[in-house]
Amino acid sequence: MSNVPNTIITRDVANLVGATGNVYESIYLIGKRSRQIASKQKEEINNKLSEFTVGVDNLEEVHENREQIELSRNFERMPKPSIYAIEEFIEGKVFFRKRDEDEMAAAAIPEEPKPRY
Repeated sequence: MSNVPNTIITRDVANLVGATGNVYESIYLIGKRSRQIASKQKEEINNKLSEFTVGVDNLEEVHENREQIELSRNFERMPKPSIYAIEEFIEGKVFFRKRDEDEMAAAAIPEEPKPRY
């Protein structure tokens, strides 16, 4: 038997190249989408945990909140955002557009400063 956890999934790089034509662009897009998902997850968990916050932190008022603990455990058990991002990318659910050459040239050349009067 191998020591590889059953949560590890090998991916065919050819599946990632299909949409962009370049594996590095695909990885870049997956990374951006993963950060979006992570940000959204963090916002959701913070909103849910904010319901449990107490205005005053006295030792007498701090107590074990089972709902809060269970919520945190569920969040920790969730798959990583990168897994969601890879699945969305392979399924074609990630939308992106490439800049055309004119837009790229305009972005690379800084505009001349406007005179102040």
